[in-house]
Formats: sequence, C-alpha cells, structure tokens
Amino acid sequence: MDSPSAQQNSRPSFDLETEMMDLHGMPVVGIDEAGRGPWAGPVVVAAVVLNPDRIPDGLNDSKLLSPQAREDRYEEILATARVSVVIGQVRRIDRDNILQATLWGMRTAFRSLEIANATALIDGNAVPKRFPGQVRAVIGGDGKSLSIAAASIVAKVTRDRIMVKLAKRYRGYGWENNKGYGTPEHASGIERHGLCAHHRRSFAPIQRILAESAETTSSEDLAPPSGALRTCADFADFGG
Repeated sequence: MDSPSAQQNSRPSFDLETEMMDLHGMPVVGIDEAGRGPWAGPVVVAAVVLNPDRIPDGLNDSKLLSPQAREDRYEEILATARVSVVIGQVRRIDRDNILQATLWGMRTAFRSLEIANATALIDGNAVPKRFPGQVRAVIGGDGKSLSIAAASIVAKVTRDRIMVKLAKRYRGYGWENNKGYGTPEHASGIERHGLCAHHRRSFAPIQRILAESAETTSSEDLAPPSGALRTCADFADFGG
C-alpha cells in the first residue's frame, strides 16, 4: 500500500478508463462508497460516468480534499457527468452486515444508471457477486482513477449532508462534526443520551455499549433503565 505522502503526491488519471474502453468498447462507470466505518448513519454508494471531454479539474480521493473543494467538485460532477447514488440504511447494515450492504449498493448504483452496456471500476478489493456487467476492483482506486475519485466525492458529500441533517434532529452526538464516526465526542454523546435508531447495533462498539448497559440494568434492577438503553425518542429536544 502506498504511504499517505505518496498518495498525496500522486493524482488519479483517466488511464484505467481508457484501457477498459479500448478493451471492451463501452462506457466506464466509477463506483465508490462513503461511510463503511462509522457507528451511525447510512453507507452511501455513488456511480459516476465521466464525459471524457468535460472532466472537472481537481478530482481526487475525497479524503484528500477540503470540505469546500469537495462541494465544488460535487457540483461540477453533477453538471457534467452521469451519476447515481444509493443509500444503504442502518436496518440493511444491521441485517446483512456492512460489507454486504455496500456490495448491494454498488450493484444497485450501477443498475440505476440504466446504461445498456457498460463496464465498471470499483474502489477496493471486493467485486459484488452477480454484478450486472464487466467489473474490475482497484485497490486505492480513488487515488488512481478519475471516475472512482468522482464517485468518492459524490458519495462523501451526499453522506456528509445526510449526517448534518440528522444532527439537527438528533442533537448531542456531534454528527455535524464527526459524521457518525467513533470519536470521543460521539462516545460522550452516547454516554449522556443513549443510542438512537441511526446507530448501527451490529457494530462491535455499539454492541459493547448495549451489553454493558444491560449488565448494569440487571445488577442494579433499575426501572426505567438508564444509559445506553434509552433512545433518542426519549429526549424532547430531538423532536420532529
């Protein structure tokens, strides 16, 4: 794996797309996700077909761009490319696991473009089963392929906007800042306010919180239970 400094010094190109178009004679779809690691919120998958004649400047791995640069590139991508976005909700993540929810999102985002014949470049090392087209997984693809980089930006901006909106309804977790990731601010919010419907109960840190709270409730025989067994709905300021 490239070091962070090497990744920052390199820039994605259109070389992989050109190679696949020459090989298959079809448009190339870049696919990436945002939000596999957070404790809360959905996973978002984006699929993007860039117009080779109108590729926005400054495309790169979304993690290497400032929030404002991501927003600017996002608007340019939507104005010049064909885009689809799929949101994998927490209930799907908890039912199927985060990997399967992500792979489902990749298949669905590709289909949603409604392109009769296309190939795909996917960020990562896993290719979804039953993928409806020719596909290639590219480790570190958001730093190598402009199409994957564009998809990473669309997925990241979409998910960040969702988390900022959720933060206005479910206050106390700092989601407007941490976007649902397991930061001290988020952990402190859970300790103070408990879990809500958007927390991923299949994730180990959340399971530990539930287990610890259940043990406390059992040993102290509290009624109603306190701590993490409360939900966001218990707090009037979460309303709406």
